[in-house]
Amino acid sequence: MDLSALRGNERLKDQLSRQERGRGLSHAYIISGPAGSGRHTLARLLAAAMVCTSRGERPCGQCGPCLKVLRGIHPDVAIISGPDKGKPIAVDQVRAMRADAYIRPNEGERKIYILEGAGQMNASAQNAMLKLLEEGPRYASFLLLADSAGGLLQTVRSRCEELALLPAGSGEEPEGERSLLAGRLADALEGAGELELLEAAMALDTKGGREELLALLSALETELSARAVRGGNRRRLLRAAELVKKLQGGARLNVNAGQLSGWLCAGMFEDL
Repeated sequence: MDLSALRGNERLKDQLSRQERGRGLSHAYIISGPAGSGRHTLARLLAAAMVCTSRGERPCGQCGPCLKVLRGIHPDVAIISGPDKGKPIAVDQVRAMRADAYIRPNEGERKIYILEGAGQMNASAQNAMLKLLEEGPRYASFLLLADSAGGLLQTVRSRCEELALLPAGSGEEPEGERSLLAGRLADALEGAGELELLEAAMALDTKGGREELLALLSALETELSARAVRGGNRRRLLRAAELVKKLQGGARLNVNAGQLSGWLCAGMFEDL
């Protein structure tokens, strides 16, 4: 894929390029990152790639569909934002989008919706969005833009692929990877069974040593606490947050990552 218009984020761009060459792009992505990180740029590039007619690298940036997307005039690419400035997308807007999604595309093979401030939608709007992600037509694609994927319900996140962008000018690639790992671990801690959690907990075996492990556990604790405040499976989330605090103490005493993941899995299912 030609994602050169997006600054930095080389690992993420390589991941998307390999995905596009292989099984193809997903029907739903959460694009997260702070202001200025390139969320809108990446959303436009992905939308262009989905409708691009080039037989070579996509998006080519030269075919008619690509040019229309980049100029903001493609009839099959819609940008959804709140009804008023500063207000989140409302449930009625999601329902209207759902009705529109069942009208076949005007020009291409896909119909794409870019949702701005998706992480600020209330639970009703997100649940309506969940139904669309689960039951929408195969040609419909969704790009959910958010400051942080943590603002979205776990059920919504589980049906999307997450693309975490680094802050503008950041050269610290591990931050983006750490955020993704923390999100995946939080998903497993909130709703997975023992085997799935054990597989996810292998992410604790980081290559960056104790400092990186502590940073990952800190990011995980923050993610779990944020989810507990929003709702979800509060019992599991609160237990997981307490366990992660204990794991941080163990990590400071140089307990190895394999043992910490065992403690995490055992603690989650003890008398739960």
